Amino acid sequence: MISRKIIINIAREAGFDLVGIARAEHLSSEHNRFNEWMLEGNASTLDYLKRNIDKRFDASILVDGARSVIVCAISYLSHYSRGYKEGWRTKVASYALARDYHLTIKEMLTDIAERLKEHYPTLRFRAFTDSAPLAEKSYAVRAGLGWIGRNSLLVTPEHGSMIHLGELVINEEVDQYNTPMDGVGCGECRRCVEACPNGAILENRTIDTRRCISCRTIEREANEAKIDLDGWIFGCDGCQVVCPYNKRAPLHTNPKFDPLYDPTALDSSAWLRMSDEEFKAMAGTTAMTRAGLKRIQKNIEAE
Repeated sequence: MISRKIIINIAREAGFDLVGIARAEHLSSEHNRFNEWMLEGNASTLDYLKRNIDKRFDASILVDGARSVIVCAISYLSHYSRGYKEGWRTKVASYALARDYHLTIKEMLTDIAERLKEHYPTLRFRAFTDSAPLAEKSYAVRAGLGWIGRNSLLVTPEHGSMIHLGELVINEEVDQYNTPMDGVGCGECRRCVEACPNGAILENRTIDTRRCISCRTIEREANEAKIDLDGWIFGCDGCQVVCPYNKRAPLHTNPKFDPLYDPTALDSSAWLRMSDEEFKAMAGTTAMTRAGLKRIQKNIEAE
Protein backbone atom coordinates (compact mmCIF):
# COMPACT_ATOMS: atom_id res chain seq x y z
CA MET A 1 0.00 0.00 0.00
CA ILE A 2 1.27 3.44 -0.95
CA SER A 3 1.20 6.51 1.28
CA ARG A 4 -1.04 9.32 0.03
CA LYS A 5 1.26 11.83 1.71
CA ILE A 6 4.26 10.60 -0.26
CA ILE A 7 2.31 10.79 -3.53
CA ILE A 8 1.20 14.36 -2.90
CA ASN A 9 4.67 15.52 -1.89
CA ILE A 10 6.31 13.98 -4.95
CA ALA A 11 3.64 15.36 -7.31
CA ARG A 12 4.15 18.85 -5.98
CA GLU A 13 7.92 18.48 -6.23
CA ALA A 14 7.40 17.48 -9.87
CA GLY A 15 5.67 20.83 -10.43
CA PHE A 16 1.94 20.11 -10.28
CA ASP A 17 -0.41 22.53 -8.54
CA LEU A 18 -3.07 20.02 -7.50
CA VAL A 19 -3.14 16.28 -6.89
CA GLY A 20 -5.87 13.87 -5.80
CA ILE A 21 -6.32 10.12 -5.77
CA ALA A 22 -9.32 8.04 -6.79
CA ARG A 23 -9.95 4.33 -6.91
CA ALA A 24 -9.55 2.69 -10.31
CA GLU A 25 -13.20 1.69 -10.49
CA HIS A 26 -16.01 1.83 -13.02
CA LEU A 27 -17.61 5.28 -13.23
CA SER A 28 -21.09 3.99 -13.99
CA SER A 29 -23.14 7.19 -13.84
CA GLU A 30 -20.58 9.10 -15.90
CA HIS A 31 -20.45 6.21 -18.38
CA ASN A 32 -24.23 6.28 -18.86
CA ARG A 33 -24.22 10.05 -19.27
CA PHE A 34 -21.54 9.82 -21.95
CA ASN A 35 -23.49 7.18 -23.85
CA GLU A 36 -26.56 9.43 -23.87
CA TRP A 37 -24.45 12.31 -25.15
CA MET A 38 -23.10 10.14 -27.93
CA LEU A 39 -26.56 8.88 -28.93
CA GLU A 40 -27.73 12.48 -29.30
CA GLY A 41 -25.07 13.02 -31.98
CA ASN A 42 -23.11 15.60 -30.00
CA ALA A 43 -19.74 14.00 -30.76
CA SER A 44 -20.14 14.95 -34.43
CA THR A 45 -17.01 13.96 -36.38
CA LEU A 46 -14.92 13.09 -33.30
CA ASP A 47 -14.80 9.42 -34.18
CA TYR A 48 -12.04 8.67 -31.66
CA LEU A 49 -14.59 9.20 -28.88
CA LYS A 50 -16.55 6.23 -30.18
CA ARG A 51 -13.68 3.86 -29.51
CA ASN A 52 -12.73 2.19 -26.20
CA ILE A 53 -15.75 3.59 -24.37
CA ASP A 54 -15.79 0.84 -21.72
CA LYS A 55 -12.10 1.42 -20.98
CA ARG A 56 -12.63 5.17 -20.85
CA PHE A 57 -14.79 4.87 -17.76
CA ASP A 58 -13.03 2.00 -16.01
CA ALA A 59 -9.31 2.38 -15.42
CA SER A 60 -9.13 -1.22 -14.17
CA ILE A 61 -9.95 -2.36 -17.72
CA LEU A 62 -7.68 0.17 -19.37
CA VAL A 63 -4.67 -0.93 -17.31
CA ASP A 64 -4.29 -4.51 -16.18
CA GLY A 65 -4.09 -4.76 -12.40
CA ALA A 66 -4.97 -1.09 -11.84
CA ARG A 67 -5.98 -0.15 -8.32
CA SER A 68 -5.63 3.63 -8.11
CA VAL A 69 -5.70 6.73 -10.31
CA ILE A 70 -3.46 9.63 -9.32
CA VAL A 71 -4.90 12.77 -10.91
CA CYS A 72 -2.64 15.80 -11.22
CA ALA A 73 -3.46 19.31 -12.42
CA ILE A 74 -1.39 22.33 -13.33
CA SER A 75 -2.38 25.84 -14.32
CA TYR A 76 -1.46 27.32 -17.69
CA LEU A 77 -3.31 30.59 -17.13
CA SER A 78 -1.35 33.53 -18.55
CA HIS A 79 -2.27 37.16 -19.20
CA TYR A 80 -3.37 36.02 -22.69
CA SER A 81 -5.95 33.83 -20.94
CA ARG A 82 -7.73 36.99 -19.79
CA GLY A 83 -8.97 37.60 -23.33
CA TYR A 84 -8.16 39.68 -26.39
CA LYS A 85 -9.07 43.26 -27.16
CA GLU A 86 -12.47 43.88 -28.70
CA GLY A 87 -12.61 42.98 -32.38
CA TRP A 88 -9.33 41.04 -32.54
CA ARG A 89 -9.70 38.51 -35.39
CA THR A 90 -6.75 36.14 -34.88
CA LYS A 91 -7.28 34.74 -31.41
CA VAL A 92 -5.44 31.63 -30.25
CA ALA A 93 -6.46 29.57 -27.21
CA SER A 94 -3.94 30.38 -24.51
CA TYR A 95 -2.98 26.76 -23.79
CA ALA A 96 -1.69 26.46 -27.37
CA LEU A 97 0.87 29.23 -26.93
CA ALA A 98 3.17 27.04 -24.84
CA ARG A 99 5.00 23.81 -25.63
CA ASP A 100 2.56 21.00 -26.37
CA TYR A 101 1.19 20.05 -22.96
CA HIS A 102 0.85 16.39 -23.96
CA LEU A 103 4.64 16.13 -24.02
CA THR A 104 5.25 18.19 -20.90
CA ILE A 105 2.58 16.51 -18.77
CA LYS A 106 3.75 13.02 -19.79
CA GLU A 107 7.30 13.92 -18.76
CA MET A 108 6.13 15.26 -15.41
CA LEU A 109 4.02 12.16 -14.74
CA THR A 110 6.91 9.85 -15.58
CA ASP A 111 9.06 11.84 -13.17
CA ILE A 112 6.50 11.21 -10.41
CA ALA A 113 6.33 7.50 -11.18
CA GLU A 114 10.10 7.07 -11.15
CA ARG A 115 10.34 8.84 -7.80
CA LEU A 116 7.55 6.66 -6.40
CA LYS A 117 9.39 3.55 -7.53
CA GLU A 118 12.29 4.57 -5.31
CA HIS A 119 9.91 4.02 -2.38
CA TYR A 120 7.86 1.20 -3.93
CA PRO A 121 10.04 -0.86 -6.33
CA THR A 122 7.16 -3.14 -7.39
CA LEU A 123 5.06 -0.20 -8.62
CA ARG A 124 3.70 -0.53 -12.15
CA PHE A 125 2.10 2.44 -13.89
CA ARG A 126 0.81 4.02 -17.07
CA ALA A 127 0.73 7.75 -17.65
CA PHE A 128 -2.12 9.47 -19.51
CA THR A 129 -3.14 12.87 -20.80
CA ASP A 130 -6.33 13.77 -22.68
CA SER A 131 -5.13 12.03 -25.82
CA ALA A 132 -5.76 8.64 -24.21
CA PRO A 133 -9.12 6.88 -23.62
CA LEU A 134 -9.51 7.82 -19.96
CA ALA A 135 -12.34 9.97 -18.61
CA GLU A 136 -9.90 12.27 -16.87
CA LYS A 137 -12.35 14.98 -15.89
CA SER A 138 -14.61 12.41 -14.25
CA TYR A 139 -11.73 10.85 -12.36
CA ALA A 140 -10.58 14.34 -11.36
CA VAL A 141 -13.99 14.94 -9.79
CA ARG A 142 -13.76 11.61 -7.94
CA ALA A 143 -10.27 12.64 -6.81
CA GLY A 144 -11.64 15.82 -5.25
CA LEU A 145 -9.98 18.36 -7.54
CA GLY A 146 -13.13 20.19 -8.62
CA TRP A 147 -16.48 19.83 -10.35
CA ILE A 148 -17.82 19.79 -13.90
CA GLY A 149 -18.78 23.35 -14.77
CA ARG A 150 -21.62 24.42 -17.04
CA ASN A 151 -19.19 24.49 -19.97
CA SER A 152 -18.33 20.79 -19.39
CA LEU A 153 -14.81 21.60 -18.17
CA LEU A 154 -13.33 20.75 -14.79
CA VAL A 155 -13.43 23.81 -12.54
CA THR A 156 -11.19 23.99 -9.49
CA PRO A 157 -11.66 26.52 -6.66
CA GLU A 158 -7.99 27.52 -6.65
CA HIS A 159 -7.08 27.65 -10.33
CA GLY A 160 -10.36 27.79 -12.21
CA SER A 161 -10.63 25.75 -15.39
CA MET A 162 -7.49 26.82 -17.23
CA ILE A 163 -5.57 23.76 -16.13
CA HIS A 164 -4.06 20.68 -17.73
CA LEU A 165 -4.78 17.25 -16.28
CA GLY A 166 -2.57 14.19 -16.20
CA GLU A 167 -3.11 10.77 -14.65
CA LEU A 168 -1.00 7.94 -13.34
CA VAL A 169 -2.88 4.67 -13.19
CA ILE A 170 -1.01 2.42 -10.76
CA ASN A 171 -1.25 -1.16 -9.57
CA GLU A 172 -1.17 -0.32 -5.86
CA GLU A 173 -3.78 0.60 -3.28
CA VAL A 174 -3.35 3.94 -1.51
CA ASP A 175 -3.82 4.34 2.22
CA GLN A 176 -6.29 7.21 1.77
CA TYR A 177 -8.43 8.28 -1.19
CA ASN A 178 -9.97 11.67 -1.88
CA THR A 179 -13.70 12.24 -2.12
CA PRO A 180 -15.65 14.57 -4.44
CA MET A 181 -15.96 18.19 -3.34
CA ASP A 182 -19.05 19.34 -1.56
CA GLY A 183 -20.48 22.82 -1.16
CA VAL A 184 -18.82 24.43 -4.18
CA GLY A 185 -19.87 24.85 -7.78
CA CYS A 186 -21.17 27.22 -10.42
CA GLY A 187 -24.31 28.24 -8.52
CA GLU A 188 -26.67 30.26 -10.69
CA CYS A 189 -23.88 31.63 -12.89
CA ARG A 190 -24.47 31.18 -16.63
CA ARG A 191 -21.78 33.47 -18.03
CA CYS A 192 -20.08 30.71 -20.01
CA VAL A 193 -23.37 29.65 -21.59
CA GLU A 194 -24.19 33.21 -22.57
CA ALA A 195 -20.67 33.85 -23.91
CA CYS A 196 -20.79 31.13 -26.58
CA PRO A 197 -21.93 32.77 -29.86
CA ASN A 198 -23.16 29.47 -31.27
CA GLY A 199 -25.03 27.98 -28.32
CA ALA A 200 -22.68 25.02 -28.13
CA ILE A 201 -23.00 24.68 -24.34
CA LEU A 202 -25.98 22.48 -23.50
CA GLU A 203 -28.11 22.65 -20.38
CA ASN A 204 -26.81 19.30 -19.09
CA ARG A 205 -23.22 20.62 -18.89
CA THR A 206 -22.09 18.99 -22.10
CA ILE A 207 -21.02 20.38 -25.48
CA ASP A 208 -22.54 20.06 -28.92
CA THR A 209 -19.27 19.75 -30.85
CA ARG A 210 -21.05 20.64 -34.09
CA ARG A 211 -21.33 24.20 -32.79
CA CYS A 212 -18.14 24.41 -30.74
CA ILE A 213 -15.54 26.88 -32.05
CA SER A 214 -12.64 24.93 -30.56
CA CYS A 215 -13.73 21.74 -32.26
CA ARG A 216 -14.40 23.49 -35.55
CA THR A 217 -11.05 25.26 -35.74
CA ILE A 218 -9.00 22.18 -34.80
CA GLU A 219 -10.87 18.99 -35.55
CA ARG A 220 -12.67 19.78 -38.81
CA GLU A 221 -12.81 22.26 -41.66
CA ALA A 222 -14.19 25.64 -40.65
CA ASN A 223 -16.35 25.91 -43.75
CA GLU A 224 -18.19 22.57 -43.36
CA ALA A 225 -21.00 24.40 -41.63
CA LYS A 226 -21.43 28.10 -41.05
CA ILE A 227 -20.83 29.04 -37.43
CA ASP A 228 -19.46 32.21 -35.88
CA LEU A 229 -15.76 31.70 -35.11
CA ASP A 230 -15.73 34.99 -33.19
CA GLY A 231 -12.16 35.69 -34.30
CA TRP A 232 -10.72 32.40 -33.05
CA ILE A 233 -8.27 30.71 -35.43
CA PHE A 234 -7.13 27.87 -33.14
CA GLY A 235 -9.17 26.68 -30.20
CA CYS A 236 -11.34 28.98 -28.12
CA ASP A 237 -11.19 30.41 -24.60
CA GLY A 238 -14.53 32.23 -24.85
CA CYS A 239 -16.43 30.28 -22.22
CA GLN A 240 -13.45 30.32 -19.86
CA VAL A 241 -12.53 34.00 -20.06
CA VAL A 242 -15.84 35.00 -18.49
CA CYS A 243 -15.74 32.42 -15.66
CA PRO A 244 -15.49 34.11 -12.23
CA TYR A 245 -13.13 31.40 -11.02
CA ASN A 246 -10.73 32.11 -13.88
CA LYS A 247 -11.00 35.85 -13.37
CA ARG A 248 -9.66 35.54 -9.83
CA ALA A 249 -7.28 32.62 -10.38
CA PRO A 250 -3.55 33.40 -10.15
CA LEU A 251 -1.35 33.28 -13.22
CA HIS A 252 0.57 30.05 -13.77
CA THR A 253 3.96 29.81 -12.08
CA ASN A 254 5.56 26.82 -13.80
CA PRO A 255 7.84 28.14 -16.58
CA LYS A 256 7.20 24.99 -18.62
CA PHE A 257 3.88 26.56 -19.60
CA ASP A 258 5.13 30.01 -20.52
CA PRO A 259 3.86 31.31 -23.90
CA LEU A 260 6.46 30.96 -26.66
CA TYR A 261 5.24 33.90 -28.74
CA ASP A 262 2.95 36.92 -28.58
CA PRO A 263 -0.33 36.24 -30.46
CA THR A 264 -1.31 39.90 -30.30
CA ALA A 265 1.64 40.73 -32.55
CA LEU A 266 0.14 38.75 -35.44
CA ASP A 267 -2.88 40.06 -37.32
CA SER A 268 -4.66 38.33 -40.20
CA SER A 269 -2.24 39.55 -42.86
CA ALA A 270 0.75 38.34 -40.85
CA TRP A 271 -0.75 34.87 -40.47
CA LEU A 272 -1.70 34.67 -44.14
CA ARG A 273 1.81 35.69 -45.24
CA MET A 274 3.47 33.20 -42.91
CA SER A 275 5.45 30.34 -44.46
CA ASP A 276 5.58 26.78 -43.16
CA GLU A 277 9.17 27.38 -42.06
CA GLU A 278 8.22 30.49 -40.11
CA PHE A 279 5.28 28.67 -38.49
CA LYS A 280 7.52 25.78 -37.47
CA ALA A 281 10.11 28.13 -35.98
CA MET A 282 7.46 30.00 -33.98
CA ALA A 283 4.97 27.30 -32.99
CA GLY A 284 6.52 24.00 -34.03
CA THR A 285 6.61 22.67 -30.47
CA THR A 286 3.07 23.77 -29.59
CA ALA A 287 -0.26 21.98 -29.95
CA MET A 288 -0.99 24.20 -32.95
CA THR A 289 0.84 21.69 -35.14
CA ARG A 290 -2.23 19.49 -34.75
CA ALA A 291 -4.10 21.78 -37.11
CA GLY A 292 -1.12 23.04 -39.10
CA LEU A 293 -0.59 26.41 -40.77
CA LYS A 294 -2.77 25.74 -43.80
CA ARG A 295 -5.74 24.87 -41.63
CA ILE A 296 -5.22 27.97 -39.49
CA GLN A 297 -5.07 30.15 -42.59
CA LYS A 298 -8.35 28.59 -43.82
CA ASN A 299 -9.91 29.48 -40.47
CA ILE A 300 -8.85 33.09 -40.97
CA GLU A 301 -10.27 33.17 -44.49
CA ALA A 302 -13.54 31.71 -43.21
CA GLU A 303 -14.05 34.62 -40.81
